[in-house]
Amino acid sequence: MTPRKSAPQPAKRKKTGRGTAKELVIVTGISGAGKASALKAFEDLGFHCVDNLPLELLPDFAALVSNSSEVERAAIVVDVREGPTLDRLPEILKDVKKLLHTRVVFLDAQDAVLVRRFSETRRPHPLGLTETVSRSIVEERQLLDPIRNVADTLIDTSNFNVHELRTHIQSRFGARDGTTHLLVSCLSFGFKNGVPLDADMVFDVRFLPNPHFVPEFRKKTGLDPKVAAYVRGFPQTEEFLGKVTSLMLYLLPHYVKEGKSYLTVAFGCTGGQHRSVMMAEEMSWRLEKAGYQVKALHRDIVRG
Repeated sequence: MTPRKSAPQPAKRKKTGRGTAKELVIVTGISGAGKASALKAFEDLGFHCVDNLPLELLPDFAALVSNSSEVERAAIVVDVREGPTLDRLPEILKDVKKLLHTRVVFLDAQDAVLVRRFSETRRPHPLGLTETVSRSIVEERQLLDPIRNVADTLIDTSNFNVHELRTHIQSRFGARDGTTHLLVSCLSFGFKNGVPLDADMVFDVRFLPNPHFVPEFRKKTGLDPKVAAYVRGFPQTEEFLGKVTSLMLYLLPHYVKEGKSYLTVAFGCTGGQHRSVMMAEEMSWRLEKAGYQVKALHRDIVRG
């Protein structure tokens, strides 16, 4: 990036402590998926935030951030409230990305979850009152499909509450030190609750014997040492872990070289309680031992 000219009074410039690279995050997605909560999380991280910025002002806003001596990182919400001009976003993005580093974060959730959220909050869907919420969601998905296709990050908020979504945003966008790094999230989940939309890689571990059918393990999870030892005790477990570890250690340096900042590796079993939890914990330990920044997340473990 071309060095910025020094301001007349550098002492007055705000210090973020996170480096100097300019960054713009465009938050979009399905109504009810948590865009407002996500924007608050970005604001807590020090982003300059704007909700529902008119799309035609996006290039000017990007230029303002690029030239500002005060704003290092910004986040805006662009969604279906924009109206008919929304389909121009992919085209406008091309110009915006020439000005500064830009990422599009698309929030989504399962239809049943969205309907429940609208029912609980008693808020109308942005597309109006003439259709049912279910029908409005279908229509909104069609309108947002072109934007979803250009998104850099997909986040499924179906199983997040407000606090969990905030934690997820902070874990993915909070770290910033001006150097190239990669945060790897090892995520466990249950296939019966759906595959995580934001997973970069998914491994199905349902081929392993299920501790659920062992009475003493049924009410425990893969975090329990005895359950973990039971799953690890099968030869196919160690063989699988060895092969996946080798694959990850091959891939991760290439992801770092390409500038990827976040990688989510998901392990799924039937309910997300035993096998996948053990696998996510073990892989997290192995990758951390290899020198990577890693965290283990368990999406469905609380459902047990």
